[in-house]
Amino acid sequence: MRLDGHEESKNVIDSRGRRGPAMAAGGGGILLVVLMIVMNLMGVDENKQRLAVGAAKALQQRAAQAPAEPGEGINDEAKVFIARILKSTENVWTKLFREQVQGGGYTPPKLEIYTGSVRTACGMGSAAMGPFYCPGDSKVYIDPVFFDELAQRHKAAGDFAQAYVIAHEVAHHVQNLTGYSDRVNEVRAQGDEIMTNQMSVRLELQADYLAGVWAHFADKDYNILEAGDIQEGINAANRIGDDTLQKESQGYVRPERFTHGTSAQRAYWFKKGLKTGSFEDCDELFRVAYEKLSP
Repeated sequence: MRLDGHEESKNVIDSRGRRGPAMAAGGGGILLVVLMIVMNLMGVDENKQRLAVGAAKALQQRAAQAPAEPGEGINDEAKVFIARILKSTENVWTKLFREQVQGGGYTPPKLEIYTGSVRTACGMGSAAMGPFYCPGDSKVYIDPVFFDELAQRHKAAGDFAQAYVIAHEVAHHVQNLTGYSDRVNEVRAQGDEIMTNQMSVRLELQADYLAGVWAHFADKDYNILEAGDIQEGINAANRIGDDTLQKESQGYVRPERFTHGTSAQRAYWFKKGLKTGSFEDCDELFRVAYEKLSP
């Protein structure tokens, strides 16, 4: 990606090195209990829960052995990269809200970089859960260690693969501002697990689509993409599909437990957003039959 000289967002909070109470003085067991509760509420399947708990334990051990250092003032490559990508999303979505989205201007999210675990308005978050967005405080949360996981465990290396992940989480903020998240929450409140999973899939695929829309304009207006970048994003979408993750963790696929969509679906909707650059077309995901979400 061509990011040298690009402006950095002022909405990045770096809290690395600040250990939350769950990491200190034997509190790791509390973190694991909270993590299990959060994943159950989010509909994460049992095998992914076991993997996440194992990763959380490893992160706790690492955090206990490492010296705590204040995060503010660290200006490493990870922070600079994240800040530049976040600024790019701010530029693109400010423009699109003015030109394509009815209802006013764009209010960007904050993005907090943390280590191991973090307290949010949605409860305790863990690096084992991967990057996530919390609508309660309008923040995106990222432990940069995930980028190593993305490259090594998920075989999705590259700076644009990382940018796609950030853009996907920012897209959840866009969905929160435009009311799409409310549609899913209304279904979840009814207690229908199958329908909730289907709506969750729609929301996640829409976030992939919106990440593609961001990439469309980030390149068109700011020329940030290089040869191979798009393929990195498509590969990342492929590598973190529900079917691929289920096969890796349990050896078989349970479509009724999908929450994000298949690898083919994630790649398809990302590419569609990249091609069209249209916010309005993202509503298609909520208009077509669930069975027709596949390419």
